[in-house]
Amino acid sequence: MLGDDDTARAYRPVDRLAWLFLDFNAYFASVEQHDEPALRGRPVIVAPLRSEHTGAIAASYEAKAYGVKRGTKVRDARRLCPGIAVRPARHDRYVEMHKVLMAEVERHLPLGKIYSIDEAAFRLSRSERDRAKAIATARRIKQALAENVGPALRASIGLAPSRLLAKLAAERVKPDGLTALELSDLPGKLADMPLTDIPGVGPGVAARLARAGVHDFVSLWDLQPKRARAIWGSVMGERFWYALHGYEVPEEPTKKSMIGHSRVLSRDYETAAAARIVARALLLKAASRLRHYGLHAGALSLMIRQRPEGRWEGGRRFACSQDSFGFLTALDDLWTDYLRNRGADGADGDGARIGGVTVYLHALARTGEARLAQRDLFSDAAGKEGDCRRARLWRAIDLINADPEAKFRRLGAPLPSATAQSSKPKRYVTLASQTGLDLNYLGAKIAFSRVPEEAEFLY
Repeated sequence: MLGDDDTARAYRPVDRLAWLFLDFNAYFASVEQHDEPALRGRPVIVAPLRSEHTGAIAASYEAKAYGVKRGTKVRDARRLCPGIAVRPARHDRYVEMHKVLMAEVERHLPLGKIYSIDEAAFRLSRSERDRAKAIATARRIKQALAENVGPALRASIGLAPSRLLAKLAAERVKPDGLTALELSDLPGKLADMPLTDIPGVGPGVAARLARAGVHDFVSLWDLQPKRARAIWGSVMGERFWYALHGYEVPEEPTKKSMIGHSRVLSRDYETAAAARIVARALLLKAASRLRHYGLHAGALSLMIRQRPEGRWEGGRRFACSQDSFGFLTALDDLWTDYLRNRGADGADGDGARIGGVTVYLHALARTGEARLAQRDLFSDAAGKEGDCRRARLWRAIDLINADPEAKFRRLGAPLPSATAQSSKPKRYVTLASQTGLDLNYLGAKIAFSRVPEEAEFLY
C-alpha cells in the first residue's frame, strides 16, 4: 500500500489551467430546439413517453423560468406554463448529436474523457494554459459550436488545473457560462458550493463528512489527504483530495456491472398482464445488448413500482448464459412471485396498478469467465449444449434485427415495405407475444453517466 509521500509522488501537480470542461446546457431540450427552429426561445420539456402523467426528463431554460424542472409531471408543466412544447425523448438522436458536437470540439482540442451525453473534458496544450490563452480557446470553441453546429446547443465551460476543478468551474454559470478557476482562487471562489454538488460527495460521504465536522467547501479544502482517506474509508478519499487540489490523478477504468432497462407505464399498460409484456420486451432488449457486448449474465433482477405507492423487488440467479429463453423463464418466475406477494393470483381484479417496471441482468462475465462459472452448474453436457444452441439462435436474431436489409438480400427475399416507410428500427424477428406492442420508444435509454453505442439502438 502506498504511504502518503508515495501517493503524493504518484500524482503530478499541475500548474495553470490544464483542462477545459464542457457541459451542454439542458441538452435534450436543446437538441429538440436545434432540430425544430420554431421551438427556439420557447419553453420545452422532453418526456420519456407520450403521457400527461409522466415526468419531464429535461427542461429548457425557458421552461425552468416558469418553475418547470426535471421530474415535473407533464400535466403540471402545462398548468405552470400554458403553451409549453412537449416532445417525446429521441435517445438515438441525442447520441447522434453528441458525436457531432464532440467532433467539432476535437477540431480544437484533444479529448480527455467523455463523462456523459452532455459532459466531456478536454486537455489544453502547454502553450494554451495561461489564463488569457485558455479563455481565448474556450471562446473559439463556443463560436465554432454556434456557427458550425447550431446556436441552440449552448454550453457552459470551466477551465482549471484538474478535471474535477474544471467541472466545478463549469457549474458556476449556466447557461452559456465561461469560468476560469486557478488554484490561487481557492477555496474562496467555491466557498458557497454545497458539498453534495461535488462529484464524489454523495449522501453517504456527506454524512461521514458531517460527522467529522466538515460542513462546507472551506473545511473540505482544509482536510489533509490522510484524513480524507479515513473519512471515505478507502484510498478514493485521498484521490479525491488530490484532484480537488489541482493534481493530475489518473482515473481508474470502470467495469460494466449490469445491463438493464426501465419503463414508466402509461395507463394502457398498468395492469399486471400488460406490464408483464412490457417487462419481457425490456428484458429481450437487455439480452440483445448483453450479447452485443460479448457478455454472459448469471442473475436477473426485477423491480415493480406500484401506483399510487409501493414497490416490489425480486431476483434469480442461474448459470451464466446469453439465452433469452432462459432469462424469460426466470422473469416469469419472478412475476409469479410478485402476483403471489400482492395476493392477485394472476388476476387484475384487486385494483392494483403498476406505474413502472425495471429489469436488469447482472453477475456479468465474459465468455472465458462464463465457461469457468458454468463448469459445475449444468448436471449434464446436454443441458450445457442446449443453452449454447439457444444463445447462437438469439445472436442470429440480433443480426437480422440489426441489419435486416443485408439479411434479406442474402436470403434472396424481398425487403418488407415497412423498412422504406419508417426511419425507426423495426424488429423483424421477435416472439409472437411481443408483436403489436405500442410503447412509443423501446430503444436504449441514456443514463447521464453513460453514452450508448449506436449499435444499441439497432438491436
